[in-house]
Amino acid sequence: MKKTPNLLTATEAVREIRNGNLTATELMRACADRIGEVEPAIKAWAYFDEELAMNYAQAVDHKLSGNKTPGRLCGIPVGIKDIFNTKDMPTCMGSPIWEDFTPGNDARVVSYLKWAGAVIAGKTVTAEFAVHHPGPTINPHNSNHTPGTSSSGSAAAVAAYMVPLSLGTQTAGSTIRPASNCGIFGFKPSFGLIPRTGILKTLDTLDHVSFLTRSVEDLRLMLDTLRVRGSNHPYVYKNIDCDNEATRTPGRPYKIGFVKTPVWRYAEGYAQNALVAYAEALSQHPEITIEEVELPLLFNEVHAIHEKIYTKALSYYFRDEVTQHSDKISKWFKSMVDCGQKISPEDYRRGLQQQNSLINELDGFIRDYDALLSLSTAGEAPLGLDAESKPDSCLIWTLCHVPAISIPLFKGPKGLPFGVQVIGRRYSDYRLLNLLDSLHQWDLLQLWADL
Repeated sequence: MKKTPNLLTATEAVREIRNGNLTATELMRACADRIGEVEPAIKAWAYFDEELAMNYAQAVDHKLSGNKTPGRLCGIPVGIKDIFNTKDMPTCMGSPIWEDFTPGNDARVVSYLKWAGAVIAGKTVTAEFAVHHPGPTINPHNSNHTPGTSSSGSAAAVAAYMVPLSLGTQTAGSTIRPASNCGIFGFKPSFGLIPRTGILKTLDTLDHVSFLTRSVEDLRLMLDTLRVRGSNHPYVYKNIDCDNEATRTPGRPYKIGFVKTPVWRYAEGYAQNALVAYAEALSQHPEITIEEVELPLLFNEVHAIHEKIYTKALSYYFRDEVTQHSDKISKWFKSMVDCGQKISPEDYRRGLQQQNSLINELDGFIRDYDALLSLSTAGEAPLGLDAESKPDSCLIWTLCHVPAISIPLFKGPKGLPFGVQVIGRRYSDYRLLNLLDSLHQWDLLQLWADL
């Protein structure tokens, strides 16, 4: 039976549109109908203007009717986390301080999406200033559980079939965690691979642009669309554009390091068992070698280092909001800013030096592996929309600038999803996607498997 258009993945929808079996307008119409049906309960959108979205879709169809190439995304609706500038939509950053603010320009990646023929569907809910204090979004699978922050709206909109794709960001675990909680794919590429111009800044050395999808193929589609390329970006050009080893040598097994990380003890027992069982299943495949490994001792300090540089940066970048609009700032955000103000510039610089040490340490550690395997979260989404998640490994990979992908592999005892992370070396993003392609081909990505 033919799928309702909003149920298609982006890759499937592009194929249908290019083959003349579907129009961008029909696809956006189906997504708008779905938004109208479930949005009152899920509350994934900070801003949705149906007429504007339909106008975008009609413009794509107009190009197609004139035999013009509409671009790689060819009419695919995309949700934009509400910290990205959009010239014709408000950008409120999850705060009443910036209510109804419209910047009048597009973030660089929003421009990339438009050039690729995407339909900008609207702005998705984010946590306050993309930090911790949650917005109103619920988990689409159980309204009593958190979808995760801060890319909560982006994750919920994709998981609930409102749009096939969405933009997120990650400074700690703000994409991987919602992806895990909502049962979809989340990809945090290598630091610097996707431009950050026109996006709310929280920390120069940690902010990553990311995205969420419902399929492996769509991860590659979004990375191809959003990343920088060419010799003007020398690190990317050298390590990705000129990477002649991105494709695995035939006959050489994938070598994957199974790493429990320093926060393994916080993971739920069922989640630990699930990951161990999955690693064992992978090891049975003739083209995969699994080796259990431990991170160097320096990584035991990673959460404290992250908190130090994160809170100090927040206290600097948001001092005006906190001092001038104290009544509109959450207690969580005030607490983080207070902590940051107590950190001296010398301690902050020391934290940045420690971050560089960790980056170099992991770069050497992961050199001999095609990927590392870890849990995305400690288990299923916690109960309560403002619930605090147990410590997980997400911020380790963020701090170290490496690519990480959450795969929605498991279903826990309450029937809610949680994911597995695969992590690569810096700038090995396409090698990581090739690994996922192979796992998919070998039927080793059985999504939402029962424990």
